[in-house]
Amino acid sequence: MGVMDYFKTVPTMSAEDVRRLIAEKHPDEYNLVDVRQPTEYAREHIPGANLIPMAELKDRLHEIDPEKPTIVY
Repeated sequence: MGVMDYFKTVPTMSAEDVRRLIAEKHPDEYNLVDVRQPTEYAREHIPGANLIPMAELKDRLHEIDPEKPTIVY
C-alpha cells in the first residue's frame, strides 16, 4: 500500500443500504468487518461481523476475500 492509497475515494453506503444488503444476501456472499476495538465489539456488534481492529488491518488483509463486497464499520 502506497501513500496515494490513502487519498482514493471509497464508495460509501447508507445504514439502510447496508441493512438491505445483509437482509438480501447470504453471509457467505460478503465480508462484514468491524474495525473498532475489542471492547467496543464485545459491547455490541452486527451479527456475523469479523473483528479486525484498525491497527491490525494491514497485517490481516488476507482474512478478507477480495472477490466479495466488503462492508467495513
